[in-house]
Parts: sequence; structure tokens; C-alpha cells
Amino acid sequence: MKHQEVANYISDWLKSYADKAGMDGFIIGISGGIDSALTSTLCAMTGKKLICLSMPIHQKSDEVSRADKHIAWLKDNFNDVHHQTIELTSTFDTMSAAFDDKTNDNFLAMANTRARLRMTTLYAIGQANNLLVAGTGNKVEDFGVGFYTKYGDGGVDLSPIADLMKSEVYAIAGELGVIDDILQARPTDGLWDDGRTDEDQIGATYDELEWAMEFTGDESVLSDREKEVLRIYRRFHNANKHKMVAIPVCEIPEDLR
Repeated sequence: MKHQEVANYISDWLKSYADKAGMDGFIIGISGGIDSALTSTLCAMTGKKLICLSMPIHQKSDEVSRADKHIAWLKDNFNDVHHQTIELTSTFDTMSAAFDDKTNDNFLAMANTRARLRMTTLYAIGQANNLLVAGTGNKVEDFGVGFYTKYGDGGVDLSPIADLMKSEVYAIAGELGVIDDILQARPTDGLWDDGRTDEDQIGATYDELEWAMEFTGDESVLSDREKEVLRIYRRFHNANKHKMVAIPVCEIPEDLR
């Protein structure tokens, strides 16, 4: 892959889309991870307005630190980059207090609630500033294992890096000069109090998932680990397929109208 050329292509695509839509630029939630780092860099390369939004909810200090360092790097290298912090911990806690024990005890439900609260915040600030919400999902997450929150980080206006594998995200980010703190950090969605990584949640690395996503060979010759990775990939893909297809619509037969 021609990393710099691909970055320029995506940045040009972003600028063209915003211009045609009559929007002033982009807003993106900065997590301290590689995907939001690359996406925000590509948005900044357009020269249009970019708001980097930090939305901590009981956030771990290392994630906040990486996000702050990345935003500082963006401001040093690009024009019209802005930063806002919306502290959402108290808002999240208020919502949690309104839920029953069964909901609060469901860790996945509460993790997804964090993501949906952030999506609402991005759209509020974005609309007030005439900005598009830029998504940060890569190809493995968006179309392979469905590793994102429906109507959370999956609720966006456009997806600049959704045709890039995770390894390609890292390679392009490195080419563009994204800081080492982010390049070297283990991927995490930042939604869990215990700081678990993506690999902890999925049970496979992104390199393994990329292999599984593209595998079309003879399964009988695979190692035990390769067979396990295929099972993991297919389990997530099938369970999360509802995120990757259009919302089902009950279409009324003509003879009933």
C-alpha cells in the first residue's frame, strides 16, 4: 500500500464531502487510541475546521494523557484544530442512578451506554458548529467482527478509515508522524473500568482477525490456534451482523394496503 498517497486520497475525499455538504469541517472524539488518532490527522489534513472532543467517563489517566498529547501534536502541525473537553462522568453517574440494579450489573449494557452518551455529545457540539461527525472504525471492526457500539461509536456521518485494515491504520499513522505513545499502546475501546484491551475482549489479535477475515483456504490443514481464531471471528461476525446491515423494515404487502 502507498501509505502517503492513501492518506492524501482520504483527506481529499473528506474535504470534497464536506464542501459538497456545505459543512465547515469535522468533529471527532479523541480516545487516545490509534483509530481516532489517524482519523483526526486525516481530517486536519483537509485544512478545514476540526474539533477534537475529549469526553472522559471514569477515564484512565494513561488514555487521557495519550489523547492530550495527540491533540497537542495536531495543533503544532495543522491549522484550525480546536479542542474541547466535555466531562461526562457526572452525567453518566446520574443515568446509572436512574437505572435498576439489573441494568447497572450488566457490564456490556453500561459500557455501551458510555459510547451512546458520547455520540449524543458529538452530535450536539457538531451541529452547533456545522461540523460532520467523523467515524473511527476500521475495516476489521466495522465489517469483520462488528466491534463497536450500535448508535454509539457506530453513529457517525462518514467513515474515513473503514476500508483500512488495522495493520494499515498503524502503517499510515506511522507515515504521518502520529506520536509513539499512541503507536505503541495496546488497542482498547476505553469503555471498561478495568482497562481491558480489545484483545482481552475478543480473544484474538487484530493480525489474527485480519487473517480470518480474508481466509478462503482449506481448513483441514490449519493449526489448532488458526481454527480457534476462525471460530472466534465467525462467532463475532454472526452475532454482530445486525450492526452491519440495514435496519430490518417490515414491508406491508400490497394486498393488505
